[in-house]
Amino acid sequence: MNPRIHPTAIVSSDNVTIGENVSIGPYAIIEENVTIGAGSIIKAHVLIGARTTVGKNCRLFNGAVVGEIPQDLKYADEETETILGDNVIIREYCTIHRGTTDRWMTTIGNNVLIMAYSHIGHDCEIGDNVIIANSCNMGGHVEVGEFVIIGGAVPIHQFVKIGKHAFIAGGFRITKDVPPYIRASSIPLTYNGLNSVGLHRRGFHSETIGQIKAAYTKIYRSHLNVSHAVKDIQQNMEITPEVRDILEFIEESTRGIIRG
Repeated sequence: MNPRIHPTAIVSSDNVTIGENVSIGPYAIIEENVTIGAGSIIKAHVLIGARTTVGKNCRLFNGAVVGEIPQDLKYADEETETILGDNVIIREYCTIHRGTTDRWMTTIGNNVLIMAYSHIGHDCEIGDNVIIANSCNMGGHVEVGEFVIIGGAVPIHQFVKIGKHAFIAGGFRITKDVPPYIRASSIPLTYNGLNSVGLHRRGFHSETIGQIKAAYTKIYRSHLNVSHAVKDIQQNMEITPEVRDILEFIEESTRGIIRG
């Protein structure tokens, strides 16, 4: 089926590709060099900026802005991009900015839900199956792993990394890296146990969850500092794929991990 484009929508004639069965609502603006995948719905007053790719079966709700220039004074109109995967839902009045020369792109994975009034800054990388609740504000260069859930009204400092399967409670500020598989809350943001509910829902076996818990007991509940805890885990624990994820995350952390 051919795309349905409302007569008040403004669609650039410069290299715009619109897939089958796409709907573009009233007063939407589609700038140049944009691709919109089949089955996607672009509602009223949405702006899709230049050099943006929207995957298949996405839904962009009223007033969302995707692919606008970054809020970075060093940006000099370089040809950077914004890329959305398939089945992405962007709710009302969200803003997602294109990359800078640091990564050249801002990327949103597949099956991501970003709720109303949230902001995704330049060069962010959002993994698959992530849920970001209302009014989260994310600085540039943030990395969010797959299956992360972030509660409402959470501000996230630039360059922060959030490991996969983590759960961040609403209303708490993130200034340090959040390791995978955990639940975090409190002021300042603190390890508050495993994201056990999420892990069980996603099919993690109890034995695997127990191994993850044992590793974090060493890191957060022992008398050891983080570097000594890591060495103890490497010497005395079975290094399962999940434990390896934890150790590699800590090794690659540039801002340091949240406290215990």
